[in-house]
Amino acid sequence: MLFNEIIGQDETKQLLLRSVKTNHLAHALLFDGPSGSANLTLALALAQYVNCEDRQQSGVSADDACGRCASCVKIQKFVHPDLHMVFPVANLAKGKTSEAYLTDWRKFLLDTPYRTLPDWLETVGADNKQGNISAEEARNILQKLSLKAYEGAYKIMLIWLPELMNVPSANALLKVLEEPPAQTLFLLVTNQPDKLLITILSRTQRIAVRAFTDEEVTTHLRQHLNLDETTARRMAYLADGNLAEALKLARQNDAPARNGGPDNHTWFADWMRTCYRQDLITLVKQAEQFDGFSKEKQKGLIDYSIRLYRDLFLWQQGASALLRLPDDELTFVKNFAKYLTIKHIEQIVTDLNEAAYHLERNARAKMILLDMSLTFSRLIRT
Repeated sequence: MLFNEIIGQDETKQLLLRSVKTNHLAHALLFDGPSGSANLTLALALAQYVNCEDRQQSGVSADDACGRCASCVKIQKFVHPDLHMVFPVANLAKGKTSEAYLTDWRKFLLDTPYRTLPDWLETVGADNKQGNISAEEARNILQKLSLKAYEGAYKIMLIWLPELMNVPSANALLKVLEEPPAQTLFLLVTNQPDKLLITILSRTQRIAVRAFTDEEVTTHLRQHLNLDETTARRMAYLADGNLAEALKLARQNDAPARNGGPDNHTWFADWMRTCYRQDLITLVKQAEQFDGFSKEKQKGLIDYSIRLYRDLFLWQQGASALLRLPDDELTFVKNFAKYLTIKHIEQIVTDLNEAAYHLERNARAKMILLDMSLTFSRLIRT
């Protein structure tokens, strides 16, 4: 990944480049950005730049890696012996760590580096299991970093979503951050820094990565997917700065039939209409269907429901200019808003947040949804 392949983010790029040129590069960097931002791509571009054998000083690619030397070629394929990558895996088989999934991980990033955790877990068939970084993974980190660099100037340890480390693995990472081996660079890529240990945060230099602008997302979609201007702008608007979401919308637009069940809006609209009809038999069937989805899809549906109720509240309060909804979702919001009061919305959102909490702790999804469905049926008809 080259810096010039990343759309926008010029200030952040210059900050990283200055750190390398002036020999003020911290041994541990925390790329803190929202889901679908450039945090992972910036980390990969920095990894390629610091080990490049022919950094460009002039021309079109000034202040960038060359992209041609042996080191660049290997890092672009994610096979450089000094680039170690750790990422969440589901407990599909006891004792498995990131290393067991490296082939899948490389294909996953080569497809597009703008990815999310649900995308990754779906790729490896995690079903309804959640991703985490185990203590065994931390022991592997210590072992890998105890070796000398093979080729590059730096040994690089890239950790994607370190907030998913359990307590033993986080403590092990903290230990190596306190006493880092020579010429070792830690690149931590996070979406939720508030879930990291305070002691880990204090030992890293935070690199704030903003969300993409609509214009940047539009440009990326047009350049990489050859979308027309109107379609690209619509998807950029709906994605709200999340490039991973924009790419997903583009894929859905190109091939709407997917194997992952109904899309979020179709499922949510059917659920709410069934609650309004108080059709108990169908509500039970929907709960069973929900129970069969992967854990990440379940969480995604709950998150979508919370977001749509937020939009519904904004519509009721006359703040329609703040909404980022396609026509079918906007029509649903306008119609459904007639049946709900502010108190209804407040209660429903509270229940949805509680549902998300219990899903995280592996409560039975069927019972969670059925309980909410019965509550919502009474509220909506009150």
